[in-house]
Amino acid sequence: MVKEVKELVNRPDNTAYTQQRLPAWQPMLSAGIVIPGFVSIGLVFIGIGVALFVTSQSIQVLEIDYTGVEQSSPCFKCSDQTGKKCDCVMNFDIDSLFKGPVFFYYGLSNYFQNQRKYSVSIDYNQLTGDLDYFTNPDDACFPFQNDRNKPIVPCGAIANSMFNDTFQLFQLVNGQKKEVPLDGKGIAWWTDYNTKYRNPSVTPLRNAFNGTVKPPSWPQAAYELDTKDTSNNGFINQDFLVWMRTAALPDFRKLYRRITEGDYASGLPAGNYSLQIAYNYPVLSFDGRKKVVFSNVSWMGGKNEFLGIAYLVIGSLCVLMSIVMLIVYAKFKFPEED
Repeated sequence: MVKEVKELVNRPDNTAYTQQRLPAWQPMLSAGIVIPGFVSIGLVFIGIGVALFVTSQSIQVLEIDYTGVEQSSPCFKCSDQTGKKCDCVMNFDIDSLFKGPVFFYYGLSNYFQNQRKYSVSIDYNQLTGDLDYFTNPDDACFPFQNDRNKPIVPCGAIANSMFNDTFQLFQLVNGQKKEVPLDGKGIAWWTDYNTKYRNPSVTPLRNAFNGTVKPPSWPQAAYELDTKDTSNNGFINQDFLVWMRTAALPDFRKLYRRITEGDYASGLPAGNYSLQIAYNYPVLSFDGRKKVVFSNVSWMGGKNEFLGIAYLVIGSLCVLMSIVMLIVYAKFKFPEED
């Protein structure tokens, strides 16, 4: 009797849903449906692939390697990693208008930001302005947690390795240098700048860092990243935010500036240019390389031929499979019930 009562209690309601009596529809796939379907999908993919590939081909990209490994490189004198400040100049030519807006990136190769211990070496509580974590950084930041018994702010391997080369771009006009304005506003993700990272609510900002030290590889403290603009200083500095969003692949580039102002709003005119580089960031110890990249974008983003080729290949395979299925159907003429 007890067993029967338990079964009645656990029995699902007698409804179409709980008793799985809902109506269902199962498509009957026939040659008249599958073959035209494959053809349609293939043609759509081929059309998208052609559009993506043609658009990608129209995007202009200019890459300049300035690692300085080769003795003929103007930056060879700066690649000895002595720790001293060093400047070098890379000259280049543009044959035709480099259409704007132009995006200016720096690129690194053989640099594994996706390495596990590196990628977790960060204290997000500290980077949201929580002063408790200024004095007691998270253990995940080790070995960049403390320096000389003082807490490091910001701590961690990611912050310590922040890219610190700087650039100035000039156009050479009649033997004179005309500086090209570089816009560094809004280059970081909106969520990083407005939500994820926050400065301590202490005025002046430097007071929040009392009793702490800067990361060992930094030339100045976080509150000195941009002393002229309080909205671009500390943990909400645009260059800092761009660096802290780690790359997934060992060869990557990150946005440094935009060229959108003045005489260069429509792009970089044809002519001679000079890129002045403050060479600070060492890469030869891990066989890395450094480069700058100038690029424009389209409705599909930056230059990416792989996406268009992938669509073309998949679309072509769909059309090919439809032809194969048509030949098999025409040869064997399977009955509809099969």
